[in-house]
Amino acid sequence: MRSRILLKGPLLTRSGYGEQTRFALRALRSREDLFDIFIQPLQWGTTSWIHEDTEERRWIDQTIEKTIAYIQHNGQFDISLQVTIPNEWEKIAPINIGYTAGIETTKVAYPWIEKGSEMNKIIVVSTHSKQTFENTVYDAQNSQTGEHVQLRLQTLIDVVNYPAKTFEELPDLEIQLEHDFNFLTVAQFGPRKNVPNTIRWFVEEFHDEEVGLVVKSNIAKNCTIDREKLYSDFKQFLAEYPERKCKVYLLHGDMTDEEMHSLYGVPQVKALLALPHGEGFGLPIFEATYSGLPVIATGWSGQLDFLVDEQGEEHFYNVAFDLLPVQDEVVWDGVLIKESMWAYAREQSAKEKMRQCYDDIATKNENSHALKSHEYSQEVHERFNEEKMNKKFVGVISGFVKSSEEWMKEIEDIVQEYE
Repeated sequence: MRSRILLKGPLLTRSGYGEQTRFALRALRSREDLFDIFIQPLQWGTTSWIHEDTEERRWIDQTIEKTIAYIQHNGQFDISLQVTIPNEWEKIAPINIGYTAGIETTKVAYPWIEKGSEMNKIIVVSTHSKQTFENTVYDAQNSQTGEHVQLRLQTLIDVVNYPAKTFEELPDLEIQLEHDFNFLTVAQFGPRKNVPNTIRWFVEEFHDEEVGLVVKSNIAKNCTIDREKLYSDFKQFLAEYPERKCKVYLLHGDMTDEEMHSLYGVPQVKALLALPHGEGFGLPIFEATYSGLPVIATGWSGQLDFLVDEQGEEHFYNVAFDLLPVQDEVVWDGVLIKESMWAYAREQSAKEKMRQCYDDIATKNENSHALKSHEYSQEVHERFNEEKMNKKFVGVISGFVKSSEEWMKEIEDIVQEYE
């Protein structure tokens, strides 16, 4: 007997939560002897949907049809696995597991504590997310006794990181880059990712040098209108630096996993530059790390799970930062709260680390993060091996899977009711 598990999340979207849902599905599929899988796909904001004719996609489509038919016949689930922000979690099965990227700030919203406490288990993608959940406390007053109490999360949390991906073959990307040395930034063009400062500080540091910055970005979708708007914004922004020798390239549009991993391996792409205010995990940073690219990044939040090894040693160019309140324009009721903080990379430190990485590669400094990045990538592949991560994820959920003895007891009870 297998447990009927409903996977609810933005499985088919090009988003961080989409990737998270796909990892959950692959982990569950690794143990179809334990789980009878059902799927309820969700939209995620205005992000695009994936359209790839693969075995996995055909299996997903068939399973969605199976789920619709099952629900129409009043079918019930044993477990729900809900991949979304916590204020959207619901009690829809006897056992409910919330799976979230968590939070990029220092404090979670109260609805996350409230909804999280209704779950039987919570899974997050990083130590940062777990600690932020557990360290968030709200003061309240008992309406009947007047007693002041502290409200905190009541549900246990497990951390399961993403797996490192491997590919048998990667396509060649026909990208024309004018200079031999280029940094790469992969980030949505929104306030949290800090892309404008990333570009500005790069241009100011390498203004008179033959160095490039490739920016893989979009605003919301990978459509033509999105590209035209972002390209126009880039041109207007870079018009402030008319005499520069350095180059900034906009890379826009849908790219498969294979194409993205090819991008990390383009010979002229020498390092990843990431200066976000905070990350639940930081998938592009992770992918670049296990692909062997040196990384320059803000030294705070989810990315430390893989940029720092198990002995506590850093393997990246650590950009200093200040923890300050989130900007007013990013406050999101029930998600990003005004009283929370996140990291603001320091301009001087960002420029120094870019320069240090550039010099280390130019001089072939053997003791540098840059020249040790390939060696470290192998360690990351081993530590975040797909089989290990799948096993860890299934291990968290399998604690709620009924044993054969429990199934037999239920069957016996049903039989006795009809005798």
